[in-house]
Amino acid sequence: MKPRQRLALAAYSAAWWLAAPLAAVYLLWRSIAQREYRRYWGERFLGRGASPPAGRPLVWIHAVSVGETRAAQPLIEQLARELPAASFLLTHMTPTGRAVGQSIVAALPGRVAQRYLPYDLRFAVSRFLREARPAVGVIMETEIWPTLLRETRRAGVPMLLANARLSEKSAARGERFPALLAPAAAAFDRIAAQSEADRSRIERWYGGPIVVAGNLKFDLAVDESLVDAGRSLRAAWGARPVFLLASSRDGEEALVLDAWQRRRGKSGADTILLIVPRHPQRFAEVAELIASRGLACLRRSHGRWPADLPSATVLLGDTMGEMAMYYGASDVALIGGSLRNFGAQNLIEACAVGTPVVLGPSVFNFAQAAADAIDAGAALQVRDADQALAAMAEICADGDRLAAMRRAALRFAAAHRGATARVAGMVRELLDRAGSVAGRRYDS
Repeated sequence: MKPRQRLALAAYSAAWWLAAPLAAVYLLWRSIAQREYRRYWGERFLGRGASPPAGRPLVWIHAVSVGETRAAQPLIEQLARELPAASFLLTHMTPTGRAVGQSIVAALPGRVAQRYLPYDLRFAVSRFLREARPAVGVIMETEIWPTLLRETRRAGVPMLLANARLSEKSAARGERFPALLAPAAAAFDRIAAQSEADRSRIERWYGGPIVVAGNLKFDLAVDESLVDAGRSLRAAWGARPVFLLASSRDGEEALVLDAWQRRRGKSGADTILLIVPRHPQRFAEVAELIASRGLACLRRSHGRWPADLPSATVLLGDTMGEMAMYYGASDVALIGGSLRNFGAQNLIEACAVGTPVVLGPSVFNFAQAAADAIDAGAALQVRDADQALAAMAEICADGDRLAAMRRAALRFAAAHRGATARVAGMVRELLDRAGSVAGRRYDS
């Protein structure tokens, strides 16, 4: 490591020591809305926690939150089939990611353990590696932790960055810290990028092998029982179009509610609006936002939705794990995160259900998938909430267009599957390599 890089890492480590008390305050603050943040501090700050039973090669997969955990699910399932002797450790940074991962643990009893990845403090990271003793590590999407990666390289743990994506904005931000980013990136033995555009941006700071493997999220199996339940709801609601604001982010619900009320006031259009916030800690906040506009709010968590929905009623999808049902219950979905500068949430699940997609102007998190979906006729892009609702109404008013977009969405989702098999092959190669490497150092 060059002197400048050593200095940068030392400054970064010192900054983490200073930030640790602030991190504790942040967790306490988040725990006001989500009590789960008060738990497992030993995992976060000390690096201790559960691991699968010893004696099996351990595949460690880090999935920071909900999206990354869902992307990891088909990979873990395939590796579990192909590597019956292996066990798995799934790490997260958020309670919602950990909650989603519990279904993976339940599906593979005795083979998958969960814990939080420790904050990037060297003693905590070293303890985590000593306890877990991974044979290979897989980090999902965009997580770069300099201390963690330095320690995995020091211990000789082969590392893969899977489902990697890098927006132009993130690439430019990373280039401001080359002395810190370059040695961290060098710890990866290889990278599986989602698209050619991601690969070209990653090449700016990584000189190792990069394979364009596609997006693992296309391989996530849709729960057909949830889709069927949603379609039953949709059939019961009759002819009124159902608009879904899916995975909405802070500020977007207000934009859509205002646009929906303006549209109802001008045209008298009677549509059903369903809102599913991205983060569970905002469920109550969004319910209050709906009520503050003089609208009735029917929360999914408070009971079954009736077939005869009164006018001026907004449905609030305030449950976890039922997104496929919400898509099945809707005619068209506006993807959250795209109306404000959040970069859009995942549109792939909507397409896999066969629900046409409308996107706002901000799609940098899923730029390639968004462009491909638009080209396939499964999605369209608009500039604001008013234009989004107008486009959704036009799609629903034209039965042939609605049916065509549904077919296009299903074709689009099917055409992009296969990334899981490619990434699983890379993990197996690294695991074979790990078997031939002796003398790993997990000491501090």
